[in-house]
Amino acid sequence: MSLKGFHILFVTLATLFCAFITTWAFTLEPTGDDSMIKIIGRACGLGMIILPVYGVLFYSKIKKLSAQL
Repeated sequence: MSLKGFHILFVTLATLFCAFITTWAFTLEPTGDDSMIKIIGRACGLGMIILPVYGVLFYSKIKKLSAQL
């Protein structure tokens, strides 16, 4: 597997992991207060937004670099 393929796979898996943690923190965890689990859930929710944006930017940049060679 190339470095590009591994990078895209890693970003995809990290996004799915963030989705799981966010879902767990807000729906499956019975704690009703604003605990550390909710803070982690919010951070992973932010990661669910940032990681795909990063993945698209990485893919477009690597595509440009491949076209130049």
